[in-house]
Amino acid sequence: MPKTYWRNIFLLISITLILIFTACRKKVLAAELVITNATIWTGNKEQPMATAMAISGDTLIEIGSDIDMEAFIGPNTQLMDMEGAFITPGFIDSHVHLMMGGNALLSVELRDADTPEEFIKRITEYAAALKPGAWVLEGNWDHTLWGGALPKKEWIDEFTKQNPVALYRLDGHMILANSLALELAGIDKNTPEIVGGEIVRHTDGTPTGILKDNAMNVVFEKITPMTLVQKENALGEAMDYLLSNGVTSVHDVDSLGTYAVAKKIKKEGKLAIRIYAINPLNHWNKRYEGSLQSDFYLKTGGLKGFVDGSLGSHTAAFRTPYTDKPTDSGFFINSEEKLYEWIKTADKENLQVLVHAIGDRAIHSILDIFEKVSEEEGIKDRRFRIEHVQHIEPKDIPRLSHLNIIASMQPYHAIDDGRWAEELIGPERVKTTYAFKDLLDAKTVLTFGSDWPVAPATPLEGIYAAVTRRTLDDKNPEGWVPVQKITAEEALLAYTKNGAFASFEEDLKGTLEPGKLADFVVLDKNILNVMPNQIKNIRVLQTFVGGKKVFETTSD
Repeated sequence: MPKTYWRNIFLLISITLILIFTACRKKVLAAELVITNATIWTGNKEQPMATAMAISGDTLIEIGSDIDMEAFIGPNTQLMDMEGAFITPGFIDSHVHLMMGGNALLSVELRDADTPEEFIKRITEYAAALKPGAWVLEGNWDHTLWGGALPKKEWIDEFTKQNPVALYRLDGHMILANSLALELAGIDKNTPEIVGGEIVRHTDGTPTGILKDNAMNVVFEKITPMTLVQKENALGEAMDYLLSNGVTSVHDVDSLGTYAVAKKIKKEGKLAIRIYAINPLNHWNKRYEGSLQSDFYLKTGGLKGFVDGSLGSHTAAFRTPYTDKPTDSGFFINSEEKLYEWIKTADKENLQVLVHAIGDRAIHSILDIFEKVSEEEGIKDRRFRIEHVQHIEPKDIPRLSHLNIIASMQPYHAIDDGRWAEELIGPERVKTTYAFKDLLDAKTVLTFGSDWPVAPATPLEGIYAAVTRRTLDDKNPEGWVPVQKITAEEALLAYTKNGAFASFEEDLKGTLEPGKLADFVVLDKNILNVMPNQIKNIRVLQTFVGGKKVFETTSD
């Protein structure tokens, strides 16, 4: 037979097979939801931008152009025209205290109390509504707002006679306790000093009510444990708040029992945010049952410890003394010997270790310990993390990348602490304070979070802080330590892709690409092309977790 005959037969068969394949493809891959007419930043360097995506179940099955999605539209597909709105992968907050944050939303709010009178007034009004014996907790006050004088128990004793008080300074490393709380804890003028902490005293030796770091634990041991109902309420408040800010996943470094409550409400189908639950390092052998669940909502396997305290409480550990207090260099909360023992043991169990280190001496010490454990235990993908990395010495900056250590940082702290940090540590040390740019230039994996409730869990404000470094008092319009500014895209990566990497979940989320979870946020403006000082004014319009809308802003 002529060649043209066989060519035509081959062509006919090919066309038939293509039609069959296309029909099957439409049938098999018809999406439940198709997003079109959007400006999508994917976080995937192979395909950085798109306009549309298709979702089936909780998974993104295609991303590309509006035309590309036509093959995925079936009779039951929901279509959403985003009218040009900007979409990013869901924000991952790599450092929150989830239960504490929920409690803070339900307790007295002191963060913006800017005079002692306002501070006292809010506590008085809140305590008046409580039953006798109920504790007054959280608060998150900031004494720098009224000039720097630390509060005293005498300010509030008269108004809290029936209610013990333990109110955090916003950094979480200092509390104000009233006389009743001190009495319950057995703290008086004869109480000896506590290793890794401080009892601030009047000149006659009596406590002022201010307790720092390990000294706080003596009071905490007397606090009435939360009931299951209280924990569920706190977690519910926390989830609503986080989702309204576009946060779809958190790394929870809380120690108030979040995991058990999250597991319960997950069974009930009420868990709306993805949680990486992290245990205290000093309880390394207390293992949560299970690991990553099949629905990817609840994961365990991390341990978080402390080297030192905080800058604002003068408990961050430095090589040289504080500029404003030449007799004080801060202190270690835990000894290097204990930290090494805990970290090495945990590493043998293949648990991820995260350690809080803020002062330059603390950062240098934990780098040495991580390096020693890595050398002794051999090469593996351990992803050690330093939480905060706030005041690092220049010579230690390259070590994080060299040792494959993740820098887990909180950019909002930079524009908060930047109002007063130089007074405490001087002009030279602030040059590498919150050194985002230097760390990125050294090829460090940088992941961002909030430290909520120490700071608000608002990634858009965090991105604004990293990009502008304009302090909250607006006294640094060009940025505080401006050489450490980074780009909006670098900050977005730190809140998305790198956050997933920091919890060993980069194959599941963090970018928008086929096969990954459909967690994303819809914003009213494009972060990548607005003026940097406008980033904090961008609004979250919608938040999706697993392809389901879990938050939508109300109309103007």
